[in-house]
Amino acid sequence: MATRHVFVTGGVVSALGKGITAASLGRLLKARGYKVAMQKADPYLNVDPGTMSPFQHGEVFVTEDGKETDLDLGHYERFINENLSEDSNFTSGLVYQDLIERERRGDFLGGTVQVIPHVTNEIKDRFRRIEQASGADVVITELGGTIGDIEGQPFVEAVRQFRKEKAPHETCLIHVSLVPYIAAAHEIKTKPTQHSVKELRSMGLVPDFIVCRSDHEVERDVRDKIASFCDVEPDCVFENSDCPSIYDVPRHLADQGFDTKVCQKLGLELRESDMSSWYSFTGALHEAETLRDITRIKVVGKYTQLPDAYLSVIEALHHSGVYYGRHVEIELVDGEALDAEHVESVLGEADGILVPGGFGLRGIEGKILSAQWARERKVPYLGVCLGLQVAVCEFARHACGMEGANSVEFDAQSPYPVIDLMPEQRGVDEKGATMRLGAYPCVLREGTLAREAYGRELVDERHRHRFEVNNDFRERLEAAGLVVSGTSPDGLLVEMIELAEDVHPWFVACQAHPEFKSRPNAPAPLFREFVRAAIARHEGVNRHDLHVVGVPVIPDRPTAS
Repeated sequence: MATRHVFVTGGVVSALGKGITAASLGRLLKARGYKVAMQKADPYLNVDPGTMSPFQHGEVFVTEDGKETDLDLGHYERFINENLSEDSNFTSGLVYQDLIERERRGDFLGGTVQVIPHVTNEIKDRFRRIEQASGADVVITELGGTIGDIEGQPFVEAVRQFRKEKAPHETCLIHVSLVPYIAAAHEIKTKPTQHSVKELRSMGLVPDFIVCRSDHEVERDVRDKIASFCDVEPDCVFENSDCPSIYDVPRHLADQGFDTKVCQKLGLELRESDMSSWYSFTGALHEAETLRDITRIKVVGKYTQLPDAYLSVIEALHHSGVYYGRHVEIELVDGEALDAEHVESVLGEADGILVPGGFGLRGIEGKILSAQWARERKVPYLGVCLGLQVAVCEFARHACGMEGANSVEFDAQSPYPVIDLMPEQRGVDEKGATMRLGAYPCVLREGTLAREAYGRELVDERHRHRFEVNNDFRERLEAAGLVVSGTSPDGLLVEMIELAEDVHPWFVACQAHPEFKSRPNAPAPLFREFVRAAIARHEGVNRHDLHVVGVPVIPDRPTAS
């Protein structure tokens, strides 16, 4: 069977939820037994989002093979439960970089390199590359930005050409557009969507489906009007108003026959759909959210004005709370505003404290203070990447007597540089894609909390860092009670640290980012056990006596080959 390609575009404004719409379709097709791959094409000129501030595009999501990508890939992985690759995200910057490198090598000697055909051909090659690499039945590609953006025009033209080269049933185009509710007029307006589709058609693309995004329900008569003015079949215009949770969107679209119509357009067999595992999660999610008893997790970070900066961390915490059938409330705490005078008022009610990854000096002392509070007050603690490093700094200062212990990232003159630059990072001047990136193995020490969480000796998690625990201080840290519970296979790199359970109920930190591999039906092990410890503290029980309550979450079935 020829691979089918679905393209998802957005109209009127950005941040509409194209990624959730695309991911929801991926989930629905996978539930019918199809192998799905997903891809995000971003028109901006950065080669990748790795050097962007989280305030620009939210978190940087890292794939298994070490690609720094857009946060939408996190949604894709969580929805379709597949590990994506470097082929799943590309930008205008990457396309132009590759073309210019080829031009400098002389690959185009005698020719003029132009947007058409060279840029559009490069984009089309990337549509084909993920098809060949993944062996997917269906590839879903989301075009970033909004139709009409100047920077996105080569991508739209590439899609037009690609569709022309394929048989009619081998591709389809979904246009996600804003249908705003005007409060003063008490009505929904279709004109923005009409103009968006007009713009799309002027560029040679005719949508097969329109998905109407709104904060109010888009009634049938409004959708019929959109169908009429946009020249789309009435049963191919779908309503996607705000749902209680993003995880409700697949069901909301499925109830309207969205995946059925897409399968018909693509000439795919309408296999029986099995969404039981997904619906078990959403059922447990909504049951947990009705509970008045709340377990409170405080996330002490730096980019607290923008929750998307910690999107995967927040989702992993939610997955874990739902797993145990408990209502987990997450509060972002600004590390820069945290000091000894206010720490009790800010963290005093916390059932668990988490310090996520990050870079830069701002807020670092507040994060170290939060690790100290968690350690001394025996509050469950999970450190992720930078969260491990601040935990080591705090332990060195207050348990080992190393006054002024720090990371050389923050204090190059520290008398106790317990966190140092990795040897292979010395002399690296470029910032883009030069960190230790992707999945690396970790050997877990028997009898530790980390080993208990994973249930096996060898694990691999995704990384994104330049600094590591300085082995010159490792023996002294361990002598004072810090447990190195996970290392690289050669034993040289500290991957996980913790405190013994007879010293602290649950204090664990890892150099990796386990949140990237958390799934609704399978929470990341360290997050799951951290939340378990936080719930146990809140309920006043031993964590070993804590059990799942409510609707059980069942795992996904394997994808049909």
